[in-house]
Amino acid sequence: MSLKAVELQIAIPKTFDAGKLAEQHGQNIINQQANAHEALKKEIKKKQLQVSDTEKTDKITDYKKQRNQEENLSEEKQHDKENKEAQHPFKGNFIDFSG
Repeated sequence: MSLKAVELQIAIPKTFDAGKLAEQHGQNIINQQANAHEALKKEIKKKQLQVSDTEKTDKITDYKKQRNQEENLSEEKQHDKENKEAQHPFKGNFIDFSG
């Protein structure tokens, strides 16, 4: 496929324009990332200097109680599951006295 002189007169300037647009787009992306990075650094610094709120002790004890209850329930379920697994469907369920 060969290009004629007239086609080259149109194609070459457009390639330069396309190259410039691609470069500008790349620079915009880099600038956006740099701005986001700076904003993140400022936010991290602010959080490091800021005093964080402390939880009330009743919330902590309620959480511990709830956690203990959940652990007890899971232990009971595990124990029940072990008992169910240990039972055989017909062995030990019927005693033959006829004999």
